[in-house]
Amino acid sequence: MAIKVIGLIQLNDPEAFEEYRSQVGDTVGLHQGKIISRGSFNTFLWNELQCDSFSAVVELEFPDLEHSESWANSPEYQSLLAIRSKAMKLTLFSVSL
Repeated sequence: MAIKVIGLIQLNDPEAFEEYRSQVGDTVGLHQGKIISRGSFNTFLWNELQCDSFSAVVELEFPDLEHSESWANSPEYQSLLAIRSKAMKLTLFSVSL
């Protein structure tokens, strides 16, 4: 069963974000994942969980949970955490569809 990984992004530094974005796709591909879509946040229709507002969203897909977890914990992705922290605040979660 494919696993979707959803990222909710609160942008802090557009230049750092572009640097991160130019490198993260390669790390995803190393773990048989792909970037499905990227988009901008518009508005909440309901927000009963009281989520903080965010700027953008990204959707990744991996063949299974193990591949998504190995990507998130990989040395390649971990090497991007410093630039990611400068670029944004990120909530990242996986879902089975």
